[in-house]
Amino acid sequence: MTTREVRLEDPGSVAVYRFPTPGPESDGTLAWTSTTAVTVRLEAGGRSGLGWTYSTPAAAAIIRDELLPILIGRSPWDIPQCRLEMRRACRDFGTTGVVAQALSAVDIALWDLKARLLDTSLARLLGGVRAAAPVYGSGGFTNLPDEDLDEQITSWLAAGCTAVKIKIGRDTARDLDRLVRAADLVTGRAELMVDAAGAYPTGYARRVGTALDELGVTWFEEPVRSEDPAGLAVVRDGVECDVAAGEYIYDPMGAAALLDVVDCLQLDVTRCGGYSGFLECAALAAAHGLEVSAHCAPALHAPVAAAVPNLRHVEWFIDHARLEPLLVDGVPEVVDGLLPRAGEHGDCGHGMTIAASAAEFRI
Repeated sequence: MTTREVRLEDPGSVAVYRFPTPGPESDGTLAWTSTTAVTVRLEAGGRSGLGWTYSTPAAAAIIRDELLPILIGRSPWDIPQCRLEMRRACRDFGTTGVVAQALSAVDIALWDLKARLLDTSLARLLGGVRAAAPVYGSGGFTNLPDEDLDEQITSWLAAGCTAVKIKIGRDTARDLDRLVRAADLVTGRAELMVDAAGAYPTGYARRVGTALDELGVTWFEEPVRSEDPAGLAVVRDGVECDVAAGEYIYDPMGAAALLDVVDCLQLDVTRCGGYSGFLECAALAAAHGLEVSAHCAPALHAPVAAAVPNLRHVEWFIDHARLEPLLVDGVPEVVDGLLPRAGEHGDCGHGMTIAASAAEFRI
């Protein structure tokens, strides 16, 4: 069989894994005790491509029942055509939210498969502008005791992070006390960032932002909901720190709605359309003179973060950094605050495969 004759095979496979957190965790608008990963594997030409998203088990049903049947017999080289047909198949029940997460997982698997069929790394296939991308430490949940917050921040600094981010949005007085504590640890060593997870009304967000400026905070993430561009614009006009949003972008249209109201556009490869969507949205941001920041899923972001010229950094989210080595083998390791792009040691694709340790978390 020549490479031109390779076709995606029936049926592909989908799995769901649930990873408990060490304890209850919360941000400004949500509390949780576990993280769910939905994986998809595609087969063609004797090779297997792996993708995943962080979602609900419903995403697995969408992949299995709606997306995989569309791909059977198609060429794995034609990723744009595969994406187009999958989106068309989902037209009547929508292509955002859980459906977008499912589409993203499949796109990641298609890119991984394509690179493996070519016996090359995904980083080499995408091309690169850097050998490694800077990461920032992220966690600092609103319910985290002060001593544990200190421990997290200290661990990020020890790992070479030049920026750290904590959650706010539950109790403003306590939030500010925690930020004073964090500032004492990072001043002169790293930037201090916060994530409100869309917890505030517009006017209150602007007033909180003024307090953040006084504490030297440089990044105010989702001061209001991402679906409120007008509110983001008001906050951005009233504060010195960078306003960021975009982790819930599902397509280029969603990115376009935020380009004039943020200082840095967040993109999540597990939500915005996989590697294809990340590249499209990053190009839109570049056309508007904006940098992008990769939201969570550091292992999956490693190859595409190395390929995007206008990348600021990758979020080294503590939950995902903890679970990714349990889910897959081949996770790139952060060294001196940098996430290597993978593929430097002869790996094919993104270099990751499902780990034996994942079995106990499968549901």
